[in-house]
Amino acid sequence: MMSRKESPEINAGSMADIAFLLLIFFLVTTTMNVDAGISRKIPQKQENPPNIDVNERNILEININKNNELFVDGSTIELKELKQIAIDFIDNGGGFDIYNKACDWCEGKRETTASDHPTKAIISIQSDRRTNYGTYIATLDVLNAAYSDLRNSVAVALYNRSYERLLKDFKKSNNSNASLQKKIETVRAKYPLLVSDAEINN
Repeated sequence: MMSRKESPEINAGSMADIAFLLLIFFLVTTTMNVDAGISRKIPQKQENPPNIDVNERNILEININKNNELFVDGSTIELKELKQIAIDFIDNGGGFDIYNKACDWCEGKRETTASDHPTKAIISIQSDRRTNYGTYIATLDVLNAAYSDLRNSVAVALYNRSYERLLKDFKKSNNSNASLQKKIETVRAKYPLLVSDAEINN
């Protein structure tokens, strides 16, 4: 009788190593989409919040309804109109700050119906629960652009460099240039970003 030949065994010892190497390869070479968030600081809730008396003229109310329509002080507007409305409101300079000083850098019309001072100008956004999230983000982008324009203008007047240029130069210095940091803080103090998210409508 012929002896039965034993079938050769497959050496599976290295299969685990190969699988591990393939896993590392795909982890290193695969790109994953990361959702970008909005850089906003949420203030800590105070147990006994102080009563702050805010003059009505210092609040610009922006309402976004369920149809993604914008209402500013009761009037319907297009999103493209919001930037100039915000600039006119913030830069009005029609009064004094908390230290009773006028805004000598403001270029507004100094109307009695707009804000007293950029440090008092509050923009309040109120949206419906059914508002499209994209509309809300677009509204914030426009408001940020309005503040950027105002800060660029005053930075050029003070330092012959735009606010955006100051930020880029400060970043290049690895956030270590004290002189640039002081200039940035000065510009921000003249136009502090005061945007409030009001309670959402049902």
